[in-house]
Amino acid sequence: MNRKRFYAGKAGRLVFLAVVFALAWTLTPLADDLFKFVQGTKVNGVLVGGLTVEEAKVRIEGFYSTEYTLKIKEKGGVAELLRVSEIGYQMAVTDGLQAILEEQNASGRLPGSEADKSRKLEGGVSYEEGKLAEMLNNLSCVSGSSVVKTQSARISGWRQDTPFTIIPEVQGNSVNVQKLTETVKAALNAALTEIDLESAGCYESVTLTSENEALQAKCALLNQIREMTVTYVFGSRSEVLGSTQICAWITGTDGNALSIDRGHVAAYVKCLADLYDTAGKVRVFPAFGGREVPLNSAYGWTIDQARETDALIALIQSGQSQTREPLYLRTAANRDNDWGSTYIEVDLNAQHVYLYQDAAVVWDAPCVTGNVSKRYTTPEGIYLLKSKETNRILRGKKLPDGTYEYQNHVDYWMPFNGGIGLHDANWRRSFGGTIYRTAGSHGCINLPPEKARSLYSLVYTGIPVICHN
Repeated sequence: MNRKRFYAGKAGRLVFLAVVFALAWTLTPLADDLFKFVQGTKVNGVLVGGLTVEEAKVRIEGFYSTEYTLKIKEKGGVAELLRVSEIGYQMAVTDGLQAILEEQNASGRLPGSEADKSRKLEGGVSYEEGKLAEMLNNLSCVSGSSVVKTQSARISGWRQDTPFTIIPEVQGNSVNVQKLTETVKAALNAALTEIDLESAGCYESVTLTSENEALQAKCALLNQIREMTVTYVFGSRSEVLGSTQICAWITGTDGNALSIDRGHVAAYVKCLADLYDTAGKVRVFPAFGGREVPLNSAYGWTIDQARETDALIALIQSGQSQTREPLYLRTAANRDNDWGSTYIEVDLNAQHVYLYQDAAVVWDAPCVTGNVSKRYTTPEGIYLLKSKETNRILRGKKLPDGTYEYQNHVDYWMPFNGGIGLHDANWRRSFGGTIYRTAGSHGCINLPPEKARSLYSLVYTGIPVICHN
């Protein structure tokens, strides 16, 4: 009896030990398994179970360079596949695989759900952008025969003898290529397998309908412009800018603003300036006695081309016909001949001064002008009388000893060119002739006192003064 219990107890211990060893063998991984991912593990969607870190890296990168595709879902249930191997797509798996393996080992390498064994790693993505652009342009949703271009309502272009009209909108199925490219690039960088173009907002949509009130108002304005003219007046002459030329300058009728080609408008204004500006150009002055004297002077008319260009653009955009004078930088007494019919003429050669009122000589006197021998010659040109003063002291250049080169009192002072002016000269006994050549003034026009007094009473600030030989 005791012998049987002995053998039974020994056999039981042997069975117990066998079971313990079997369980230990089952639950304890082999040393090699510690270097491999748990079966069923996926990284970035690629199955890597049973692979080492290096083997998993090779498999993941190999999959994305050869097998990875991006599904593009389009309207109407259509889908297209991008085989990214054709654009040289590469995903370089960096750090992270070893951490996943260590996590699995630390948790006992227990099998779990598919979600538990799926991991996402950031990888360095690269591809040839030029080839991607070419591939996207070849998609049927971009260049296929079934593509209908989406277009907002717009105004027709200008045509001779044809009114402007509104072209209705078209809601098609065209794709915004820029938005498509951005969406695809984002998907490739994230290694997505599918994108939906409609939900991503890649399809173009109508932004302006034919019912838009602003668009209708612009169409009406354009038809008003078709009938407008701008008449520029230059004294007795004029230039008419017609609607045909104006409409040819319209570059855009979409959007809120009517676009006018500034370059063409500026070129037109420049043509006006070339024709009608007089400042700095030679003009023929009808001197006393019927002689025609050419004069070149800064005095005259100069169009302000920049401001007039802006003004003309604004005028066109208003659609209102107008008769106008251009905006000027410089103006003169008269638009036809600059000096008009009331002016002072100083004949430097004849040494005589004339005052014209309404083209008739109402006053004249002999004079003495700048000393030619001392190079004080009175300059030719067209000027304006700057002021009128009485009881004035005229002084020359101040000398080192504190005195002045000359100092004269005059009763009537009428300057027109810097320090040069008309005035009485009671220190002279005679006027006219050739006195000016050797005993002339420092540039001023010396007049007999009584003549200076009467001239002073007849002239006004701003009257033109013409000096010529």
